[in-house]
Amino acid sequence: MTNLIFRSDILAKGTDNMGGDESVIEAMLVSSDQDQLVHEMEQIDKTEGRIRFLMKKRHGTPFEHNSMKFYVEAPIFVFREWHRHRIGWSYNEQSGRYSELPPMFYCPKPERPLMQVGKPGDYSYVPGYPDLYSWLVTDIQSQANLQYLSYQERLSRGIAKEVARMSLGVNIYSKMYATCNARSLMAFLSLRTTEPSSVFPSTPMYEIEEAARMTETFFETLFPMTYKAFNDYGRVCP
Repeated sequence: MTNLIFRSDILAKGTDNMGGDESVIEAMLVSSDQDQLVHEMEQIDKTEGRIRFLMKKRHGTPFEHNSMKFYVEAPIFVFREWHRHRIGWSYNEQSGRYSELPPMFYCPKPERPLMQVGKPGDYSYVPGYPDLYSWLVTDIQSQANLQYLSYQERLSRGIAKEVARMSLGVNIYSKMYATCNARSLMAFLSLRTTEPSSVFPSTPMYEIEEAARMTETFFETLFPMTYKAFNDYGRVCP
C-alpha cells in the first residue's frame, strides 16, 4: 500500500516577471498627445504621482503591459476557485489524464476555521473545538487512503488514468503555472483577500487567501508604487 503524504500548506511562488512601475507609465505615454488624460498626466513629474493618477481615475489598461508568473502547489478545490479568474490569466495545470497523480492530500491546519455560521449571503466562519478537529483529520486521512487505494487498483487493472482518477477527492494536490498582469492580479487580490479597509470587503476561502497573500508579496516587490496606490485607493482594481 502506498504511503500517503498529508500537507496543510499552500505554495504560490513567483518565478518570472516582465516590467514594473515604469512600464505602466511607458504604456500610458504611447497614447495620442491629443488625449486629455495624457495631457493631464504629463503635468505630473514623478512616476509615483502618475501611477496614483491612473489608479484614482481608474484608467486601467496601462497596468496590463507587464507579467508575473507563479508556480503553485495546492489542493484541487483551490484551483477550481482560482480558475474562475479568466481575464488576463493563463494557466497550465498538471494533467491527471497523462500522468499518475502523486499520493499527496490536503489536511487543514488546526487554526483553519471549521464551522460556518450565519445565513445565506452573510456567513462567517469560526474555529472548531479540539475534538472536532481531531475527528476531521482522522476522517480526511481515512477517506484519502480509501480513495488512493481505489485509484491504484483501477490503474493496475489497465483502466485509463482519466477514468481511474474519478475516485479521488478535491483535496488531492495539483500543481500549475499561472501568469497574469498587474491589473488582473489586482482584481484577484480584491476578491481573494480580507481587508476591512477595502471599498468592497471580501470574505474569501481560507486556503485561496493563503495563496493570494503569497502572490501579493511578489507583486509588492515588483510594483511598489502601484501596490501602494492600490491599497490607498481601497484595493479597487482600476
